Amino acid sequence: MTVWLNGALRPASEARIDPADRGFLLGDGLFETMAAHAGAVPELTRHYARLCAGAALLRIPVPLTRQELAVAVHDLLAAQRLTDAALRLTLTRGPGPRGLLPPSAPAPTLLLTAASLPPPGGPLRLVTSAIRRDEDSPLSAIKSLNYLPGVLARMEAAERGADDALLLNRAGRVAETSIANLFVRLRGEWVTPPVAEGALPGIRRACLLDAGKLREAPVTPEELRQAEAVCAGNALSLRPVSMIDNYSLPSLNMP
Repeated sequence: MTVWLNGALRPASEARIDPADRGFLLGDGLFETMAAHAGAVPELTRHYARLCAGAALLRIPVPLTRQELAVAVHDLLAAQRLTDAALRLTLTRGPGPRGLLPPSAPAPTLLLTAASLPPPGGPLRLVTSAIRRDEDSPLSAIKSLNYLPGVLARMEAAERGADDALLLNRAGRVAETSIANLFVRLRGEWVTPPVAEGALPGIRRACLLDAGKLREAPVTPEELRQAEAVCAGNALSLRPVSMIDNYSLPSLNMP
């Protein structure tokens, strides 16, 4: 396996992350998951903009331009002999001294990896998790490396025999799943929970909103159970939801 690390391609076995890296020690960073088709990422501009917005919130400098990221994607896909792929871009603040305060002049770590796209999945079974999405946290709107709430929710779903976890926010309304935005058909139209409700500003979600196929609206658990259809989507997939807890849902794909 080849990876792109801090501007250079190298075998994964030779890639080194500094033991003092704050991403490893403190989760001080963020990531982007991207889908490549025909050797490029169609929504690279959106991904780069979201990366920069998250980095600005965390006050981490982004060490490459959008054009340089496009070159890195091209070079890594060529090295891996992939055309359609799932890519992950991880940005950390880089190494720092012991303690919480970061260095005044950080040297960020940037890692890009690629793997074959997973095969299309079937309908999803969700269970409502005991883990709540904190819509008031600034981290709810970025792809932070602090992903333990999602990890715990996904483990809970697996233990209960489901494919993924439904996350409610602290107000008890629908936010998203552990890895995807939710698209809900209510009264003949598709809606998705707003970012202010704890939903991540997903790339597929943004595309659907811009295309007029979706609008933002708060969704309660009761509305979700009575929905005409529910889908879960992220950059890599869009899948119908067939069951939430003990409630079966109609099967209807998004247009």
